[in-house]
Amino acid sequence: MTHHRRRAARRRDRTRRITPRTHWLLLSVFAVTLSTALLLQGYTHHMFGITSDAVTGVRGRSDMVPARVAHGGPVIAGAATSPHTARVRPRTIALTFDDGPDPTWTPRILEVLRRNHVHATFFVVGTQVVAHPELVRRIVADGHQIGIHTFTHPDLARLAPWQRSLELRETQLAVAGAAGVTTALLRPPYSSENGALDDADWSVLKQADAAGYVTVLSTQDAEDWQRPGARRILANATPHGHGGQVLLMHDAGGDRSQTVAALAALVPRLKAQGFRFATVSDAVGMAAPVQPAGLGDHLQGLALVRALQGGDRVVRLLGWLMYAAGAISVLRAAVVLTAARRHRRLRAGGPDRSWGPRVTEPVSVIVPAYNESAGIEAAVRSLLASDHPVEIIVVDDGSTDGTADLVEALGLPVRVIRRRNAGKPAALNSGLAAATCDLVVMVDGDTVFEPDTVRTIVQPFADPRVGAVSGNAKVVNRGGLLGRWQHIEYVVGFNLDRRLFDLAECMPTVPGAVGAFRRRALLDLGGVSDVTLAEDTDLTMALCRNGWRVVYEEGAKAWTEAPASLNALWRQRYRWCYGTLQAMWKHRGALVQRGAAGKLGRRGLIYLLLFQVLLPLLAPAVDIFALYGLVFLDPVRIIGLWLTFLLLQLLMGLYAFRLDGERPGPLWSLPLQQFVYRQLMYLVVIQSVFTAVSGSRLRWQRMERYGSLQPPVGAQPLPSDLTREEPPAASTPR
Repeated sequence: MTHHRRRAARRRDRTRRITPRTHWLLLSVFAVTLSTALLLQGYTHHMFGITSDAVTGVRGRSDMVPARVAHGGPVIAGAATSPHTARVRPRTIALTFDDGPDPTWTPRILEVLRRNHVHATFFVVGTQVVAHPELVRRIVADGHQIGIHTFTHPDLARLAPWQRSLELRETQLAVAGAAGVTTALLRPPYSSENGALDDADWSVLKQADAAGYVTVLSTQDAEDWQRPGARRILANATPHGHGGQVLLMHDAGGDRSQTVAALAALVPRLKAQGFRFATVSDAVGMAAPVQPAGLGDHLQGLALVRALQGGDRVVRLLGWLMYAAGAISVLRAAVVLTAARRHRRLRAGGPDRSWGPRVTEPVSVIVPAYNESAGIEAAVRSLLASDHPVEIIVVDDGSTDGTADLVEALGLPVRVIRRRNAGKPAALNSGLAAATCDLVVMVDGDTVFEPDTVRTIVQPFADPRVGAVSGNAKVVNRGGLLGRWQHIEYVVGFNLDRRLFDLAECMPTVPGAVGAFRRRALLDLGGVSDVTLAEDTDLTMALCRNGWRVVYEEGAKAWTEAPASLNALWRQRYRWCYGTLQAMWKHRGALVQRGAAGKLGRRGLIYLLLFQVLLPLLAPAVDIFALYGLVFLDPVRIIGLWLTFLLLQLLMGLYAFRLDGERPGPLWSLPLQQFVYRQLMYLVVIQSVFTAVSGSRLRWQRMERYGSLQPPVGAQPLPSDLTREEPPAASTPR
């Protein structure tokens, strides 16, 4: 039994190791599927298209065109073997309509034909068949004949043989899927009479014949594509004499109201003159070219129609999503900038101006530390250099690099608590239990304070409603592109958002690098929870839901190390994002609460959901669609939109840097940020969401330290009655 349990445990371990990678396979499948759908949609809708029949190019040599074809009838068969043609019987008109079906004009033309009890032949375009399969079924049901006019309406003579085959085959499948029939009739786009054939056209006809098609040209062109007026179309369509004609008209490709009007007058007039109307096959006496489709062709056709219709819907959806995302992003920029300006006005006058009497009481500073030997000395010395009385408590959470020994060896008035490794929340709770002051500042072991940071960050506690204060975390290691990008993100993204959250009274996160709290507010919550990986976000949301106000004090600056490699950045942001998702789910009840909790739920949580979860999840699709636009749509417009958004981000960056007193030099790297950093961040969100949905438990991932922190110049310990003590037993406040 024990052996079976061990095997089951090993299987579970393997599952935990393998399962999180599944989402990358799903993402890859999604990206490939979407790209394929867009490529197919782009080819079928934007590579060619229906244009005027006058667009035929320069006619080439016609040495290869047999004389009996050049001077024969409009229906050509056996081009690849033994070419022969057929003429229309005298006093017979084969009405043909190209470029349809069209949802507006095809039904009107069908109605004219129905009223006059005549049948015609419709040469359909594959993309139009896919868009309006019901019209193809109606054409067949009304007794009319179907021919194909290629899939995307290109000049077949200018295509490679494989493209010609693709055009014909895909159109045939579309007709089979839409109406359950196949047809042997073909009219190449931009074709006219036999005498206009050149050698390139003849090669098309031979290839079409080898594929089983009979080519149908025209003998009389109504020239309705020029839209000269109904009277002129009527004149062009009226035969001279009694010879039979294949009459070319159009039921799509633009406004065909003149065609409809001319047709309504033409049919009765020619009937009165003794002409009869027939389909192409009846007019020349050929065997029925339209036959029921085989099961295979019908199923393949249905799949093609459904796939292309799905692609059309995806493109429309992505278009709407891009417009929506763009509008939301612009609205967000406007709101954030307006809030930042208002926040600056409200905070004008210095850190002691509006909260109430100056706060001078001593502060307990808790430093949770796990293997922080690279920067702990700089962090401690910076705290001792504070111009505010502080009690410093370093909680060593089972470090293996001698962090606690290093702090003790400094001989500074710092309390050191040693405990077995249990994670950051447990370390913070140990420090909270040992703290003797009513105000508590929490700072990471990779962070240094400026001399006035502690004094500045505690001033908002003059307002008894304030339970926590977020400081201004800044990146100290800004060298290289990655450092600059994170510096930009801290200044532009995090700090602008915090100003907005402050005004809206829905601050979701007091960062672990620099945050201040009322000790009793934390004790009322039972201390720092360890049920999420973003303990700072979880704690902040819990304070908001408990009725406390959380504010942002931009003057309380702390300098922290940022990840210096993509791998380290990935691990840090993965933990942040996953922990934030956990905290959002944990505090989802705030959405329906009132008061401070309701502000957090209906303002803060919705903001986070929209801009930190949903929009990043859409980012891969947006990027793929942008590439689609560059290839198939208007590249100038796409690039213009991208430059517009980049300019918007640049303006936000300039304003944010000005608010933070930063030089704008790093903003030159903002365009490059869109091609690497942005993709990394949305991949982090995707992995976090998949991990959360799968129910996997992400372990704590510690960031690598680089030793780039330095204490303030001339930092000296301040006189204090807070003497070093032996650490009490660690306990969790309740």
